[in-house]
Amino acid sequence: MEQFFEFIGNHPVLSAMWVASAAAIVFYQVRTAAASVGPQKAVMLINRQNAVVLDIRDKKEFEAGHIVDAIHIPLAKLKQRAPELKKFKERPVLVVCKMGQQGGDAVKTLEELGHKEVSKLSGGVTEWKAQSYPLVQS
Repeated sequence: MEQFFEFIGNHPVLSAMWVASAAAIVFYQVRTAAASVGPQKAVMLINRQNAVVLDIRDKKEFEAGHIVDAIHIPLAKLKQRAPELKKFKERPVLVVCKMGQQGGDAVKTLEELGHKEVSKLSGGVTEWKAQSYPLVQS
């Protein structure tokens, strides 16, 4: 522990940069954090609460395989095409991406647009496939 404090004393700029980097990562995670559900909970949302599945991957990935009845709106066009989702404001929305990392941004966007119950699929389609859930091809 003594060496740690000595290092900080000898390298204040490097130490400050490390603290700033750690703070930036924490801030980003808090800002983009969204409710996430696993594949099993997603199936329950779809079957029991009639959840809308919103796939935000690009067209090529979507056509290669997607969840049944998923609505395809790429993340880059989500704000432009948001009016298409107005009729689903009262239903739960499940955001699906490739690996569960981009879904947080889409969840935040939908929440800002007034959707009440929005969550992302943790692990995305990759986890969905890994657990042997079905995908359909366009």
